[in-house]
Amino acid sequence: MITTLTERMRGLASLFWREVAKFGAVGGVAFIIDNGLTYYLMHGPMTDSEAKARFVGASIATVFSWIANRFWTFRHRRQDNVLREFGMFILINGIGIGISTGFTALAKYSFGVTDKNMLFAAGVVGILVATVVRFFAYRFLVFNKELDDEPEFSHDHEIIERHPHTQPGAAVGQRAVEGRVVQSRAVKDPELPGPPA
Repeated sequence: MITTLTERMRGLASLFWREVAKFGAVGGVAFIIDNGLTYYLMHGPMTDSEAKARFVGASIATVFSWIANRFWTFRHRRQDNVLREFGMFILINGIGIGISTGFTALAKYSFGVTDKNMLFAAGVVGILVATVVRFFAYRFLVFNKELDDEPEFSHDHEIIERHPHTQPGAAVGQRAVEGRVVQSRAVKDPELPGPPA
């Protein structure tokens, strides 16, 4: 069991880092959209409204981010209820936009910074802080469907939990493996606590 658990933990860690890499790629593009648009607005149409410029840039980058994360980064974890998922995504990003816009507003109104490049930089720091918050919120609150449908990870519950797919006292249970229903006999694992089978 220890070897199997170790292999599964390695597999989950590998999946986690793949998700981090994809999230980073999406975040990189969103960062360019956000900052490119914000910089343009700060030095053009919204020259006296730096915090609003940051809000507009972040909002457009958010829409891109949801589409890319839903259909690429967390495609195996996306929820069946699209409206609930999108609502959670908007809520999390509202917090993220609040953080990045807040850093710009804090620099301008609390510290009296007037240099546009410094205000821009304050927003970039806010984005970095918001990115960490977003990743974990996306991973555990927005795109949080279990990986049982993914063949590589279909047995994680059997390893971590004690007989999750059988009713207490049942001798025989059914579980789905790659689209097939397989009969399995509940067998007492000698390494797990409890009465012998």
